Amino acid sequence: MTSLPHPLDHLVLPTVNIDVARDWLGKLGFTVAPDARHPFGTENACVFFSDNIYLEPLAVASREQCQASAAEGNVFVARDQAYRFRIGNEGFSAIVFGTEDAAADDERFRANAMSAGDMLDFARPMRMPDGSEVTAGFRLAFAADLRSPDFFTFCCQRINPLPTDRGSLERHANGVTGIAKIAVSTLNPAAFRGFFEQAVGGPKITDHSFGLTVHAANARIEVLTPEGMEAFYDLPVSAEDPGLRAQAILFKTRDLSVTSAHLTANGVTYTRKNNRILAKPAPGQGALFAFEEIA
Repeated sequence: MTSLPHPLDHLVLPTVNIDVARDWLGKLGFTVAPDARHPFGTENACVFFSDNIYLEPLAVASREQCQASAAEGNVFVARDQAYRFRIGNEGFSAIVFGTEDAAADDERFRANAMSAGDMLDFARPMRMPDGSEVTAGFRLAFAADLRSPDFFTFCCQRINPLPTDRGSLERHANGVTGIAKIAVSTLNPAAFRGFFEQAVGGPKITDHSFGLTVHAANARIEVLTPEGMEAFYDLPVSAEDPGLRAQAILFKTRDLSVTSAHLTANGVTYTRKNNRILAKPAPGQGALFAFEEIA
């Protein structure tokens, strides 16, 4: 039985080069996992947190393999290729939710005319901190809104159990312990209320003057107007694109002074707003990174 609403599972951050992402995320104070290759031409080097959410910096390892996979109907690769064509090789393309039954999610997406295509099953090796290697299996169900060509979401089911404790990979020099919020911008947040209701699987949604807050099981998705992005994240966004665009990630940190000291020591420029540290998007980062002291 799938629990509802779904938890936030991970975030897809396209990057031009996985080494660039690894270097920059390290300067930001994150521990980055070893590189991993997908069987369809992309590769990642993930950042894991103790709240079971992770970042997925995503690069193209083989353009020919990606193009062939997209032509065969691989939605994950096709959407990544489209994002890179329209927006560029750096950004924030997808929000992913965890599920116990991707097939049920796919059925719900199709019933609500929001399926982005066929489900995807795949497996890949994953190297653990102790040097051991396990095989990770995944089943993905995709959702998208035709009004938002540069954003999609999917539900990710883990087919075989993996260790939940990733040891040193979950310890970060900047003091970050997890993710509290994701910010998505649009001119009309109310227009996408139904989309998020179905994508997250019946979450509580609250309205406010700057948009909507979608309550996933372990984090919140803020769907904000351009004014909301300015107010909360000091981030100017386009007032011309009416679709959804993933823009910012709010990290939980144990001690904001530890975070600021690490960023300063590594020459990372940041500002402060509303008791948060804000690091603007950079190559290998893809989105605005905000840090807040949250227990």
